[in-house]
Amino acid sequence: MIKIAHRGNTVGPSPLENSPGILLEAISKNFEVEVDIRFTDKGWFLGHDGPIYKVGDSFIDQIKNSSWFHCKNLDALEKLNKKDYKSFWHQNDDFTLTSNGYIWTYPGKNVTPVSIIVDLNLDYKYNNIYGICTDYPSLIE
Repeated sequence: MIKIAHRGNTVGPSPLENSPGILLEAISKNFEVEVDIRFTDKGWFLGHDGPIYKVGDSFIDQIKNSSWFHCKNLDALEKLNKKDYKSFWHQNDDFTLTSNGYIWTYPGKNVTPVSIIVDLNLDYKYNNIYGICTDYPSLIE
């Protein structure tokens, strides 16, 4: 099972979530990362509620193999899909299909062997899933 650091968080929520530094730190600890990303006329930005951290193509390319890009606007989804990166879009859906065929799954919903469950508090025990996205991947054995 893969462990995905939600917004780069590895030991709980952080005010630095989605920042380039926290993402690189999580990747250096061998976690994959979920990254909130958007593309505007001013380029790439990271941040959940808005464009906070401006990054370039080189940063996106640097982290692409360890990242699951949660696209926050249509431009980001289109651009990352063309590059064949792991990307997805969802808001209030129980499930969404990632660009590489995995099922991004809302907490507490049914799972399959190709599910990535979002469980921010490690409230559930899951068997037979592909991965878990959480703020606490360091606590998963």
